[in-house]
Amino acid sequence: MIALTKLRELNLSAAASPGRPLHLSAASGLVCLQSFIYVIADDELHLGVFRAGSHAPGHLVRLFDGALPESKAQRKKRKPDLEALTLLPAHGGHPHGALFALGSGSTPNRRTGVMLGLDAHGAVHGQPRVVDLSPLLAPLDDVFPALNIEGATIIGDELRLLQRGNARHAVNAVIRFPLPVLFDVMNGKEIDAIKLSTIDTIDLGQIDGIPFGFTDAAALPDGAMVFTAVAEDTDDAYDDGPCVGAAIGMIDNSGCLHGLHRLDRPYKVEGVDARVDGDVIRLLLVTDADDAGIPAGLFSVAINW
Repeated sequence: MIALTKLRELNLSAAASPGRPLHLSAASGLVCLQSFIYVIADDELHLGVFRAGSHAPGHLVRLFDGALPESKAQRKKRKPDLEALTLLPAHGGHPHGALFALGSGSTPNRRTGVMLGLDAHGAVHGQPRVVDLSPLLAPLDDVFPALNIEGATIIGDELRLLQRGNARHAVNAVIRFPLPVLFDVMNGKEIDAIKLSTIDTIDLGQIDGIPFGFTDAAALPDGAMVFTAVAEDTDDAYDDGPCVGAAIGMIDNSGCLHGLHRLDRPYKVEGVDARVDGDVIRLLLVTDADDAGIPAGLFSVAINW
């Protein structure tokens, strides 16, 4: 089993809105770039920004206008459910690349993305741009009975999305799109039919009858990916359930699973960033405790490559 090292809690210098806690709780996506650690939370309208190697509170960057209800049920119903965060390469008016956050797609109002440009130092630059991802995600309803995109990463000229299964529909999959298709969608270009490269279904196994489901991924060399997964006792893509186990694994460029290693504690890991250092992969991970009163944690671990 793998033991994680806790680095810090994701505390904030100011809350997202009056009455909200001074921390991120439902961390769901992670990108580390130079000295910045960027985190999205699936129950907020903001991006969290933290400094690498620091315990100082982070700050928030607003992604969407408005405010979410305080009621947990109403908040869950109306939130954009941002579940994935990835780094786009230089393109268009973004010579230093951009951050891109994606909704889970599990309901029509969760099919929105947000792009934020970056400067030469890896800092957010400019205003967020909201993108309708329905042309990309809606066709997947014909493929999956319960669409739930939980991770995204760019590898070469592909966007790879991770479909998370659940106890009722236990299919996990890596969905590959040509990267130009994403840029066409982001630019509002009309597309008659979204072209998929491939869909690789992955069997991640189970714990006591509860299947593992993808929660995030990060790129590795040669087209491979490292991913996180949890076994969450829920029958659908909407409701949460208790987490009974968590794991880290790797998938090669051909879509084959190469190992699934259990964590020694059932942390609900939902975001991962990877750096290859010789024959070691150094990972940073963030967690979601499914409780607004509990701060998300930032963890580290090194595994063999």
